[in-house]
Amino acid sequence: MAGTNPRAVRIAALVQRVIASAVETQLHDTRLNNVTITEVRVTNDMQIANVYWTQLGREGHEEGERKRAQQALNQAKGRLRSLVGSKAGLRLTPQLRFIYDEVPGEATEIEDVLTVSRRRDEELAKLREHATYAGDADPYKHDDEVDETDETQEDVRQDDAPQQTSADDGE
Repeated sequence: MAGTNPRAVRIAALVQRVIASAVETQLHDTRLNNVTITEVRVTNDMQIANVYWTQLGREGHEEGERKRAQQALNQAKGRLRSLVGSKAGLRLTPQLRFIYDEVPGEATEIEDVLTVSRRRDEELAKLREHATYAGDADPYKHDDEVDETDETQEDVRQDDAPQQTSADDGE
């Protein structure tokens, strides 16, 4: 379970600052260029810190750069854990797990889908400006309108009703 303990949340923020700073200033590995630490989640028992990261890569080379950056982070794991331990002052320093963060890429895909749907909505709105109804504007029957067929049916019912004759009246 990650992140429900307030202390775990504070430690996660500290771990994120330390690792981001170290990647930027202390680790001189070219494989870590354009790497960003997006989030850190520490388990409630403070044993494991999941470090989520992303990388802005060159078009067409993202997969290879991501693999090389993952290797560099895994190789620097011991040094980064020592830095976290010295800065945090914890009795036990959490084990670091580096996980590539898919959220920024997925967010871009979602934004693209929303942009396409917005364009389609605009096109439909333009088509609707000059559109007319195929039939009546309001095809439904309303109570306040009297239908001619209803009147003729009432007349037929009255005509079909048995009429009393004068002979019937006398009995």
